[in-house]
Amino acid sequence: MSRQHIEIRQSFNAPVETIFNILTDHESFGKVIATKIQRVVDSQEENKNGVGSVRRIVSFPVPAFEETVITFKPNSLMEYVVSKGSPIKNHKGRMEFSEEGGKTKLCYFIDFDPRPPFTLLGSVLKSAIEKPIRQSLEKLSKRYAS
Repeated sequence: MSRQHIEIRQSFNAPVETIFNILTDHESFGKVIATKIQRVVDSQEENKNGVGSVRRIVSFPVPAFEETVITFKPNSLMEYVVSKGSPIKNHKGRMEFSEEGGKTKLCYFIDFDPRPPFTLLGSVLKSAIEKPIRQSLEKLSKRYAS
């Protein structure tokens, strides 16, 4: 297997609460990355996007798949795993948020293993996942530049 690792670091000239709320709300995150994302299960916690919430992602040409939130610490951390579907396995996403001087720092990590027959295409899958997310986060950052 060819384990893949994505690491994206992005700063935003906005409070951490603002960026955290945008990027951890499933539908809002979908708008940021221009992908159809729908929450299909609400968390039983205070925030409907928290632990146990499930989002369905439809991104052509990949078949629809679901992700489940496994860690949710307001204004600090969200982790999720692919829980149904997808041409990848052992997928885990981690968004770490911190605030420094009124600005938000995001560290976004994604790790996964491609499923056969995509094993040899691991780096292609990595690029297909990373590039649009990176570009979308840069675009969001520019909205708060000033």
